Amino acid sequence: MDTNITSLSTESLQKAGIREWAGLAVLALPTLLLALDMSVLYLATPHLSEELEPSSVQLLWIMDIYSFMIAGFLVTMGTLGDRIGRRKLLMIGGAAFGITSVVAAVSTSAEMLIAARALLGISGATLMPSTLALISNMFKDPKQKGVALGVWMSCFSGGAAIGPLVGGVLLEFFHWGTVFLIGVPIMILLLLTAPRLLPEYKAPGAGPIELLSVSLSLLTILPVVYGLKELAKYGMTVTSIAALAGGIIFGIVFVKRQRQLATPLIDFQLFKNRTLSVSLGIMLLGAAAMGGIGLIISQYLQLVAGLSPLQAGLWSVLAMVAVTISSIAAPILSRRISPSYIMSSGLACAAIGCILLARVGDTTDFALLISGHILMVFGIGPIGVLVTELVVDSAPRERAGSASALSEMSGELGVALGVAILGSIGTTVYQKMMRDSIPSGLPTEVTEAIIDTITGLTAIAKQLPVELASMLQLSAGEAFTSSLNIVAIITAITFFMLSVLTLFKIRISK
Repeated sequence: MDTNITSLSTESLQKAGIREWAGLAVLALPTLLLALDMSVLYLATPHLSEELEPSSVQLLWIMDIYSFMIAGFLVTMGTLGDRIGRRKLLMIGGAAFGITSVVAAVSTSAEMLIAARALLGISGATLMPSTLALISNMFKDPKQKGVALGVWMSCFSGGAAIGPLVGGVLLEFFHWGTVFLIGVPIMILLLLTAPRLLPEYKAPGAGPIELLSVSLSLLTILPVVYGLKELAKYGMTVTSIAALAGGIIFGIVFVKRQRQLATPLIDFQLFKNRTLSVSLGIMLLGAAAMGGIGLIISQYLQLVAGLSPLQAGLWSVLAMVAVTISSIAAPILSRRISPSYIMSSGLACAAIGCILLARVGDTTDFALLISGHILMVFGIGPIGVLVTELVVDSAPRERAGSASALSEMSGELGVALGVAILGSIGTTVYQKMMRDSIPSGLPTEVTEAIIDTITGLTAIAKQLPVELASMLQLSAGEAFTSSLNIVAIITAITFFMLSVLTLFKIRISK
């Protein structure tokens, strides 16, 4: 009897209560905002392009430097949270994110906005590992932890999906800079509620973070990302090869250094688990595929289908609902079905959605576009939550912050690489087709603006004769649709390959 009472008492202590679930709601705020901040600019792109006049390269940097900086600093910030306290780092990051959001909102040039987005990325990197690591502290019961992680991931995925809706509503009535100001009240609320609802945790006996390791991690991640971006945009150039080579060299030094430390930034012993390593790779490639085509879809809705920002945003609600359902359902289903089967089926579903997107021909195929988008995000939803749960459970409690950073870095870096590489491929297809469609005799600067981006054509069309503008806009719509089709084919192949890899290489027991 005494043994049973002790067992029941221990189990009841492991169950999360009202405070923990309220704390989860608090953690959902920065998670939702961080994901939203990645996609909220998709619909704002035409508006900020008219005012700031960025080049095609600057426009890509505005979109993806936020994710690049988050990915670059995640490992450092995850370990820092374990050292100084996860709640403390969360609150520091929240304050910095709110202040930097105001700077981004009042940007007066493309360069200023790029710098502000970079600072937002660094601030965001302080928030993400803390939210996930705190969940592991607050929820001990495996079933409750699975639900909590599903909610957390649905906020992350839903934030990315709802970003266009929020952006559409704001852009319908206000200046494009207001898409950043939504972060200010959210961060104020976080700072007010976190001390009461969130526990503090420091890793026992943790030493200081070694600055050399921090420097080496940044010198590894950022040059590699930059090199891949340049490679996708311009091909094999001295700059791209030098950046990639430099990043790889620093990466080798970084790995050797970590293996010599008692408390490294990244515990490479975790990668001996094949299932963990393959899962992180699948998350990276899956996020890249979804991030790249997501940008093109958002631009298509406005620039080709002719929807207003608000209309385009409203259509994104369906995708948000789909990814929320699959993210929350995945941990529940995984109690009865092997997680590898769930992830493989989801990736196959995402591939089918991309096949539908590859068949979009013109604006009359709008239903096909929306259906394909919904299937794609619904299928990718389970990947994030199941891989995240695997990574968190694989690490000891005192390393939860740095382990959380691994899964988040894969997702963030994947989205950034997808936007850079697939966005560049889409831009290349558009530019090639438009170069063959422009009549001779136009001024050089007009021709370059039309070829550069579809937003450049939209801005300059008002200055052209009506018949010429109409002809060029029709050609631009066809060229942009072709870029959507080609990117969709690439992502479909990627998702199918990942589906097969998941089925045969991942073994997760529940």
